[in-house]
Amino acid sequence: MPFGQIEAFEHEDVRLALERGAGRAPTFVWLGGFKSDMAGTKAETLARWAEARGQGFVRFDYFGHGQSEGRFEDGTISRWLSDTLAVIDQRTEGPLVLVGSSMGGWLALLAARARPKRVAGLLLIAPAADFTERLMWAGMRTSDKAAIMSDGRIEEASQYSSEPNIITRALIEDGRTHLLMDQPYPFAGPVRILQGGADPDVPVAHVEALAALIQSDDLALEIIPDGDHRLSRPADLERLIAHAEALVR
Repeated sequence: MPFGQIEAFEHEDVRLALERGAGRAPTFVWLGGFKSDMAGTKAETLARWAEARGQGFVRFDYFGHGQSEGRFEDGTISRWLSDTLAVIDQRTEGPLVLVGSSMGGWLALLAARARPKRVAGLLLIAPAADFTERLMWAGMRTSDKAAIMSDGRIEEASQYSSEPNIITRALIEDGRTHLLMDQPYPFAGPVRILQGGADPDVPVAHVEALAALIQSDDLALEIIPDGDHRLSRPADLERLIAHAEALVR
């Protein structure tokens, strides 16, 4: 299929939107963030980089995200991980580098643990591992926690969208079955982490704690002092591509 052409990928009776570009190994697989999509600036920059150098590249929208079917509020970490593993198993070949942004960083770590023979490297951008528990639930007001438990959901204003974020009890409770940061995380390949020092959503301390748990002989954490959560400024994107380049040298 020509690069840039969206294909429909059916998984669990839902059509997911996916784009693939054939090229040399390892194939880079983009895993986006919570309520984001594969058309974002970082994903688009990586896609153009991969096309220019003839690197394999895959990006897709999870259930309830972007161009894929499903209601966002019906999604959970289990569902989005299932989407990720289905794409890896059915739409990629050979070694992979998983590029995970925010929630996608958590999913990348979960997928690498589930498919250790396929995932050769990790490139994590503001990785929000365990965010449902350590960032979301831990930071909630008592009244919001009570509302989630009684009503099954709350709505929160989003600084990234005009639509509110819908946080469900299912998301929180399901997230607890996928927590990673309570023990060391062994990984045989290289790991690169890019983090904004002024990120209001995923604190530097959270990412430093995660990095300390990842047992890789080749791990580098770069903190951009004035970087926010998006890390989508031209200079930020240059650093992202530099890390991608380092993983294929």
